Amino acid sequence: MKVTAEKNEKVANMIFASIYPLYLNRLEKNGRTKEELNQVIKWFTGFDQDALQELIDTKATFRTFFQKAKIHPNANLIKGVVCGYRIEEIEDEFELYRQCRRLEKLIDELARGRKMEKILREAKK
Repeated sequence: MKVTAEKNEKVANMIFASIYPLYLNRLEKNGRTKEELNQVIKWFTGFDQDALQELIDTKATFRTFFQKAKIHPNANLIKGVVCGYRIEEIEDEFELYRQCRRLEKLIDELARGRKMEKILREAKK
């Protein structure tokens, strides 16, 4: 599937605080914890617990969320299909949408029981 400017804008304007509980609920149903979710988010974005809570409290959009994030240098190692979109094929002009799908891929892997050391990708030596 191809990303459109409209789809990118729709995601950019979504409120992170409204999606975070959905991520958490999915993970808890699969035996994972809030701490694990926050660990994955911290690895990907650099947000510690306080910064994450502030983004939730201020009802930041995904646009603001990703503008403030310091995306991990190994984020480009996150590949695969999420919601019908192959992450590595999302065009550069839709960077925000790509980052959102990368985050969802990490959460999906966590929900499926993948080991944390595999989720938090390290460059091959």
